[in-house]
Amino acid sequence: MPELPEVETTCRGIAPHVTGVQIKEVIVRRHDLRQPVSANIAAVEGCKILGVTRRSKYILLEIDDGSTLLIHLGMSGSLRVVKSSEPWKKHDHVGITLKGGKQLRFHDPRRFGLVLRLTGPDPMMHDLLKSLGPEPLENGFTLKALHAACAKRSSAIKVVIMDAKVVVGVGNIYASEALFQAGILPHTPASQVSRYRLEKLIKSIRIVLVASIEEGGTTLRDFINSDGQPGYFKQRLYVYGRKAEPCQVCKSPIENAVLGQRATYWCPRCQK
Repeated sequence: MPELPEVETTCRGIAPHVTGVQIKEVIVRRHDLRQPVSANIAAVEGCKILGVTRRSKYILLEIDDGSTLLIHLGMSGSLRVVKSSEPWKKHDHVGITLKGGKQLRFHDPRRFGLVLRLTGPDPMMHDLLKSLGPEPLENGFTLKALHAACAKRSSAIKVVIMDAKVVVGVGNIYASEALFQAGILPHTPASQVSRYRLEKLIKSIRIVLVASIEEGGTTLRDFINSDGQPGYFKQRLYVYGRKAEPCQVCKSPIENAVLGQRATYWCPRCQK
């Protein structure tokens, strides 16, 4: 699944191509995504895209008619900028044709993604966005807030930091890597993690996410970047996907288990 760094990279990739550009046409080849593509999406034709932002794993295109196009890549979706004359691929479901001949094309083999037109005065009050926790790279993600979220929870700390109501965008890969960097076992009950260790965890989450964004996100099998190239440059992973391989720090075999229905990896010596 594309995680926060992949979504952030997509935003940065498409922004120069679409910002300030007029929408000529919206083509919907298939409506039945996780939610149906908005029936009124063609209303943005003739409007300009003012900017591209991100909230959690949602891509937001600000339109000059006051609406917002919300796009979620689902499990394996992608956005890419192509020439409008390029042949459509089998799972290209939505195309936003731009003045000048380019097209922003939404590709989603599993159809778990979203393409919605939000028309309320504040898009952040939409049901998909209003209950989200703070962004991990912004000031709202504080020790005080994380400690309060953990204080009365017996759930594993990995499960807690993957809860989008606690903090957004810390997906499975990055949760495992951040916990390794912070030296915390992923199955430790959240209420038993000290304030000192939570502070280390906040710093580790930020370090791991920033490093991944700088390198373009981790390589995912069916993720396509905004320029249409397969995958992204793969960052160095210390534990994720390395079952039984030697830890790159202490050489102990990496252990794994299913935690919160997700594959989880850790070093039994480096993490306590």
